[in-house]
Amino acid sequence: MPNKVKTILVSQPEPKVENSPYFELSQKHKVKVDFRPFIHVEGVPAKEVRQQKIDISQYTAIILTSKNAVDHFFRVAEEMRYKVPEGLKYFCQSEAIAFYLQKYVVYRKRKIYVGQKDFADMSPLIKKYKDEKFLLPASDAQNPDAPQTLNNLKVDWTVGTFYRTVMSDLSDLADVYYDVLAFFSPTGIKSLFMNFPDFKQNETRIAVFGTSVQKEAEAHGLRVDIMAPSPEAPSMTMALDKYIAKVNKEK
Repeated sequence: MPNKVKTILVSQPEPKVENSPYFELSQKHKVKVDFRPFIHVEGVPAKEVRQQKIDISQYTAIILTSKNAVDHFFRVAEEMRYKVPEGLKYFCQSEAIAFYLQKYVVYRKRKIYVGQKDFADMSPLIKKYKDEKFLLPASDAQNPDAPQTLNNLKVDWTVGTFYRTVMSDLSDLADVYYDVLAFFSPTGIKSLFMNFPDFKQNETRIAVFGTSVQKEAEAHGLRVDIMAPSPEAPSMTMALDKYIAKVNKEK
């Protein structure tokens, strides 16, 4: 039987909400949960965006796939001293992104078009406005679904790298041991091995969210002990809850 779980490191920023399921998990099982992002996002300076031959004043529609894309589009616009016109159209991949957009623009339904969840869900919306000139502000690790979908729609579109995903310096964790490490992106796994090339899993349990993270973990020779999402555990906290309940019960 595996050892009891007493400590968990979640490779993400600490939740800002008081009622986070991680805090509930910590109280329920009397386990210590720490948070530390293994990766972070850095903005690409406007000068570098210009070097990509991007003049944002030439576009009539912006496709936004994440909150980071929203932040960095408006940051670059400001750095370029470009006054974002009121008539600009925004195509948001999800409702959460559209809601976040209100940080920067006055919410007018006619200019903000919202998908369901996946990039492909925006196809009917983009098709309806196929004569627009689309800009896709993205990270250096772009989702392959986006170019494929836009090329299939035969629209005029350009992708720009507005921000990058960078591996964080974790050297201060060298002598710190956790029973469980929870990962949410393949880059998080890469960051672990960039920081600790000699990492040995031993008794550490690895929890992953998503099959791409699972593949990356296994490619690095890691044993995946906790997997989410699944029908019984659609979230990481549910998967951790189930696992801890099983291994921590008194023998």
